[in-house]
Amino acid sequence: MSSKSITTLQLRSKKTKGEKIVMCTAYDATFASILDEAGIDMLLVGDSLGMVVQGHDTTLPVTLDHMIYHTAAVSRGTERAHIVGDLPFMSYRISTEQALTSATRMLQEGGAHSIKLEGGKDLAPIVAKIVQAGIPVVGHVGLTPQSVHAMGGFKIQGRDIESARRILEDAKALEEAGCFALVLEGIPLEVAAEITSQLTIPTIGIGAGMHCDGQVLVCYDLL
Repeated sequence: MSSKSITTLQLRSKKTKGEKIVMCTAYDATFASILDEAGIDMLLVGDSLGMVVQGHDTTLPVTLDHMIYHTAAVSRGTERAHIVGDLPFMSYRISTEQALTSATRMLQEGGAHSIKLEGGKDLAPIVAKIVQAGIPVVGHVGLTPQSVHAMGGFKIQGRDIESARRILEDAKALEEAGCFALVLEGIPLEVAAEITSQLTIPTIGIGAGMHCDGQVLVCYDLL
């Protein structure tokens, strides 16, 4: 991994400058190298690998050891892009200590530059502790795949005023807790636009319309 990798400060400055952030998933060294050479800003080693690599119906079977294995592979194939390691299902919700341990392993063993986790304002205290420990965090609100059963499936979130307001509150809480960027997944274009305008940190959309500060795609979907 190069010392010239894109930093969180550079990513945040893109929003200020009005420059779009390009993010794509990668799960191995070869894909990471190709995407890195193409100029991708951020490589997300997503727990989506449970579905697109392992063949599961959801992301729930993915373990922390799986994620560290794939993140380490991506880090070995990357020189420039900022690498985000996804914390999988129930690897950060049991306690703050568990979350800190999982995040630490993702950086120490996986070679990630930052971690991503799913959840709203209920996770803000945990996010704050991780950030205080010196580990950058990307938040994730809207359609959160780890909560697929609670949501009743992979459904668009924020369709009514109440749920849209709740997502905005979650986004603001995560920003206040110290997240340097926020993934907005599966929400209406208008809701994403409002959240993006109210936050000082970059928003990265997937199924959230054109008004986010960046976009993320699963590499296989892109191909």
